[in-house]
Amino acid sequence: MPAAGTIPAPGSAILYMSVEHYENFPVASWLCPARLRPPITAIYWFARVADDMADEGTAPQAQRRAELADYRAELARVAAGGTAGPRWAAIFNPLAAAIREHGLPVRLLDDLIDAFMQDTGNPLYPDRQTLLAYCRRSADPIGRLLLHLYGIRNEGALARSDAICSALQLINFWQDLSVDLPRGRCYVPQADASRHGLQAGDLRAGSPTQAEKSLVRDLCQWAADLMREGAPLARELPGRIGWELRLVVQGGLRILEKIAEMDHATLSQRPALSRRDAPRLLWRALFAMPGGAR
Repeated sequence: MPAAGTIPAPGSAILYMSVEHYENFPVASWLCPARLRPPITAIYWFARVADDMADEGTAPQAQRRAELADYRAELARVAAGGTAGPRWAAIFNPLAAAIREHGLPVRLLDDLIDAFMQDTGNPLYPDRQTLLAYCRRSADPIGRLLLHLYGIRNEGALARSDAICSALQLINFWQDLSVDLPRGRCYVPQADASRHGLQAGDLRAGSPTQAEKSLVRDLCQWAADLMREGAPLARELPGRIGWELRLVVQGGLRILEKIAEMDHATLSQRPALSRRDAPRLLWRALFAMPGGAR
């Protein structure tokens, strides 16, 4: 993965539908129509750089928030027709072109920055609805932006896209517990932890107890249910985007399988996809899509 700020030529990057952890759900660029590679690449790098501001390095919270505020102001400036400044010209010049040429909804781009700003405070989430409200800004805009580029506007498709994107976000959270918890970041809803006799704020990476494994199992089931709710969208979308989405859905479900195979012990280790998973994902995308998508 190139370092943040190193921008590839349009179409040369691998394209992803996940914002938080790009490596899990790849969509090869050859599946994407050539005319859409520049705007999708622009969206990817816009989100990637903002996410790194919130997550990477050792800068204090105040500095991260100040940088994200400047980034947000730059978005507003280019969206209004202004010229990108030199600091992030490699990000905002291609994005401004995408906004002009494709009418990208700027509100969705701003929602992403708002979610990353929230991440700098490492808040706890009292319940599932509060966490889904975060996913609405951190993940769902990506799917909606891609559907916009493909000219898909109907509310049913947008709702199913939201379900898929939120599911992907949740899967990332439960996959990454051993990575996020040491960094002070916990997305486990406090209400779910309480049902298992636990406190979300007290969870720590390491050898999990049975109660912690049971908690992760329930959280994974929630993500799987949400994914299956949105999965029929893949059979509704024509051509390449439908195939892209099938692979994305199967990548997420495969991560959930890997978590189950390790007895939901993601407080101690992080499962990941590998090249060996590719044949299984392709077969399932062709013949075994959930929700009857074939």
